[in-house]
Amino acid sequence: LFWQPAQGPHAGVRHRVNVIDTPGHVDFTIEVERSLRVLDGAVAVFDGGNGVEPQSETVWRQADKYKVPRIAFVNKMDKVGADFQMCVDSIKQRLGANPVPIQWPLGEEDQHKGIIDLVQMKAAVFDGESRGQKYEWIAIPEDLRATCQHWRDRLIESCADVDEQIMQEYLDGNLEVITPADLYRALRAGTLSFKMVPVLCGSAFKNKGIQMLLDAVVNFLPSPLDIPPVQGEHPDRPNDPPIFRKADDQEPFSALAFKIVNDPHGNLTFFRVYSGKIASGTMVLNSTRGKRERIGRILRIHANKREDIVEADAGNIYAVVGLKDARTGDTLCDEKHPIILEKIVFPEPVISIA
Repeated sequence: LFWQPAQGPHAGVRHRVNVIDTPGHVDFTIEVERSLRVLDGAVAVFDGGNGVEPQSETVWRQADKYKVPRIAFVNKMDKVGADFQMCVDSIKQRLGANPVPIQWPLGEEDQHKGIIDLVQMKAAVFDGESRGQKYEWIAIPEDLRATCQHWRDRLIESCADVDEQIMQEYLDGNLEVITPADLYRALRAGTLSFKMVPVLCGSAFKNKGIQMLLDAVVNFLPSPLDIPPVQGEHPDRPNDPPIFRKADDQEPFSALAFKIVNDPHGNLTFFRVYSGKIASGTMVLNSTRGKRERIGRILRIHANKREDIVEADAGNIYAVVGLKDARTGDTLCDEKHPIILEKIVFPEPVISIA
């Protein structure tokens, strides 16, 4: 999808965001595993009435394993029993993370009307008739001002831990000179360094808070240019020094196939391009299996819709039709510059069914 943030350092700039919606049920853990392997950032979604659940812990450990920066979204703030404070506490206690609320709910359960932005210190009231597409910024209600000020002070404290400029102003007692731009900078730095997890809230079903969540994805999670160069090895000389490829179209092509789907026109192979670019009809090397393959139709997938594209570029996720030998976890690369990327490790099955 394409998104243009309304707030933050990237406001007004159109960004492409590749989204993979992973299942939450324990039976589909491997779907989460192979998705996290190719993602640069993640949004961890929690039930507003339950907080951290057992499967939440499993997915969190998987994200830790692949060093995926993340933000948290507390969903279903309009359901009976929703408790934002409880969810924040459970993230800290059960996941060992450092949750930093950057929003506060404007009411809970059936009184949930929107969100309060703790960076800008203003509230967004969502229009029910438009199902959350329209909202209005208002002043924070009087009965919530003390609570929001308390959590904004804690937000500044957390940002001071990762930003020297904010730390200096904080120690000098000059909190009024700390701007939203300063906080956005520190929140991004803290997220990318795994020192904090920004926490947002809302109701996905009614689209309350979703616009702000997408803003946070762009403002705080890494782009392909922010992550370290991908590391691999030469397929024929594994004892050589490791090979590094950065997310640049000028680098030799390298990609990882992370999902294979049966399709009436042949296998549909989903792959993440880590470096270089590739055009339809080009021959590539499957370095994992030592076989050459021709790239057929390259597709950009939008849920159940497909868009044909001419060329796949670095940092994005695509699907290709017709690869015969590719399997999940295989590396596709430039024949003249071979590389094998880290494979996807699948857990051993604990039960088999005939």
